[in-house]
Amino acid sequence: MTIYPFIIHVGPLEITGYGLMLMVAFLMGGWLIARQLRENKLKEDYAADIVAAAVIGGIIGAKLWYVALTRDPGALFSRGGLVWYGGFIGGAVAVILNSWRLGVPLRWTMQLAAPALAAAYALGRVGCFLVNDDYGRPSNLPWAVKFPEGLPPSTAGNLHHLFGVTVPAGVDPATVLAVHPTQLYEVAAMLVAFAVLWALRKRGRPIGWLFGLYLVFAGIERFLVEIVRAKDDRFLGPFTLAQFTSVIVLAVGVLLLIIWRRGASPAPSLYLETGRKAGVSNS
Repeated sequence: MTIYPFIIHVGPLEITGYGLMLMVAFLMGGWLIARQLRENKLKEDYAADIVAAAVIGGIIGAKLWYVALTRDPGALFSRGGLVWYGGFIGGAVAVILNSWRLGVPLRWTMQLAAPALAAAYALGRVGCFLVNDDYGRPSNLPWAVKFPEGLPPSTAGNLHHLFGVTVPAGVDPATVLAVHPTQLYEVAAMLVAFAVLWALRKRGRPIGWLFGLYLVFAGIERFLVEIVRAKDDRFLGPFTLAQFTSVIVLAVGVLLLIIWRRGASPAPSLYLETGRKAGVSNS
């Protein structure tokens, strides 16, 4: 199967599939957070607060991480170069600071964000597929995909010289090779994670526990998909920087699951409770 980038031209304006899906991801994340706030009779405006902080912090963090990886300060002003872990860290810092600013307990923010993060990440990876970015190593599987106009094109030369992938001897460097659609692997994995997190949100676990489970899912998923991704950021032998980061994310998630597996949950803040209807209990 051969896939080309999804691009819409409106006059001088160029709209990419990644840009569209990134917007959909943030909107979906905000809607999911607002729905949880509504279920708890809390102030729904907090969903917009979280999304705004995540957008600003996420973009800044993703760009800074990419600049650190490429050691190219000029990449800070390029259209591309958004690294997920950088975006996750930058967005998390911005959301945490905003949570403290409004006096909202961090565990409530984490609880609300967990399912939304999984769903938004899956939608974001659909955008990566539409823009032909972040693909995998060469594959002969029936669902392997060729990206002749990818970022970069999945040619034998690019896979070998840019990502250090071993290609068959004698293959013309200009030959477009079929590769693992790792973007779609991640979409499927995180949709399953979202379904589990969404189903567990009302199961009586202490507030914040759900975020620990999200980190476990995210760490495992990313570590495994890196095995078949075309990457050039080896950190320790065959392991990539993303896998090293995944181990840290997984460890933090397990720690939160252990710490918050039982015990009392923090009460919502005055800011969140201003959204309660009169006469509704705080249970």
